Amino acid sequence: MSKRYEYDAVVVGGGPNGLAAAIRLAQHGLSTIVLERSRRAGGACRTEELTLPGFRHDLGSAVHPLAVGSPFFSSLPLEKYGLTWIQPEIPLAHPVTRDEVAVLRRSITETAGALGEDAGAYRKLLEPLVLRWESLLAEVLQPLLHLPRDPGAVARFGSLALRSIEHLVRTGFSQRAGKALLAGLGAHSFLPLTAPGSAAFAIVLGILGHAVGWPIPRGGAQAITEALCQHLRALGGKIQTDVTITSLREVPASAVVLFDVTPRQFAQIAGDRLPSRYRRALERFKYGPGIFKVDYALDGPLPWLHEWCAKAGTIHLGGTYVEIATAESQVAHGREPDTPFLLLSQPTLFDPSRAPAGRQIVWLYAHVPSGSKRDMTELIEKQLTRFAPGFRDRVLSRHVSSPADLERLNPNLVGGSITGGANSLWQLIARPTLSRVPYRTALRGVYLCSSSTPPGGGVHGMCGFHAANVALKDLHSLHRSQIY
Repeated sequence: MSKRYEYDAVVVGGGPNGLAAAIRLAQHGLSTIVLERSRRAGGACRTEELTLPGFRHDLGSAVHPLAVGSPFFSSLPLEKYGLTWIQPEIPLAHPVTRDEVAVLRRSITETAGALGEDAGAYRKLLEPLVLRWESLLAEVLQPLLHLPRDPGAVARFGSLALRSIEHLVRTGFSQRAGKALLAGLGAHSFLPLTAPGSAAFAIVLGILGHAVGWPIPRGGAQAITEALCQHLRALGGKIQTDVTITSLREVPASAVVLFDVTPRQFAQIAGDRLPSRYRRALERFKYGPGIFKVDYALDGPLPWLHEWCAKAGTIHLGGTYVEIATAESQVAHGREPDTPFLLLSQPTLFDPSRAPAGRQIVWLYAHVPSGSKRDMTELIEKQLTRFAPGFRDRVLSRHVSSPADLERLNPNLVGGSITGGANSLWQLIARPTLSRVPYRTALRGVYLCSSSTPPGGGVHGMCGFHAANVALKDLHSLHRSQIY
């Protein structure tokens, strides 16, 4: 590259996507620096002592099937830098009532076999896709508008993914356990279960549960970030923390700049440099619901009603399909649910290094409307007590994170949203704007690489990977035009 630049590439924001973009650029020999506003890189993919000394909690993501399944991350030698994965005996348990629990095991046969009359429907839904999971995931983790390399898998997935959870349940499932299992998986979409496209999230997460599990990184999410940082440095890349970029003028001179920020932050940074039409498109971008998160330090394991829950890394707490559908509908309509759907992880059952001997940590959150100001702690604990009676007696300390707290932690978590943007069908296509190459902005040499670009939320790095590939392609084209 030309020596007139301080760096060939600058990446603003050091979350998993920003680090992935920087690694991809450095792999191609570009001198690359990541500028991160916080004191540590990683965005919300970090682990800290939030409650008591010795209790190490994940600030954001805790369970990482997409990280293991990511085509880019799996191509990197991250284990060389100490990243190891722990597979709980059971990826997911979902207590439905006091007497009934649904369990997603690694074996699709065992999972289906425990669903009674819904066994055939479950296998028909997922088994053909699990058999082709690698090629399918490579297709799913791309912009929606692309030429598929595995048209058969994409066609089968697409015919199901565009449907709603309500449609899948109504047309194929009759038992409480099967319905609840699908509802919990589909609720990861942050969409009402009647919304088209909500089925896609249930199918992808179900496939991953059977194909790669729902693993946790030993030592917490920070292990992912540290491995990515070390690999970037090994490639010659640099990371500078405690740097806040508020204007394009503050970015070091470079051939390309990639922003691991949401459309709102980018519009503020770029200011009047942006054409008004493009700026208005960014301002129309919707962020979706938020979360209310609670981290616990406990003096022992949660006292679950169901023994399967004590063997699972992840628990869905929401009860029946109807209860979850009601809660998610309330959130979508701007109301805090009285009986919230909860996602819970209990990592110290499988990684005791993250708490003092005999102690436990629990990570959980509830879905709430964007920017909700209601303290959900009591409602969350009521729901948890329903399936783990007496758990309050084991609480040593709790750390509460409201949507506003989460946004202060990481400005990308707008209104407490952890998905990078609303997951409506339109925004899966137009993310962040309707464009054949959504990573390019209206400014030459400036790109977006955050989870507000395809394929969206999750710790997989593919947004950064694709954005970096576009930047590399543009640089190559520019170089060729200068030669000729």
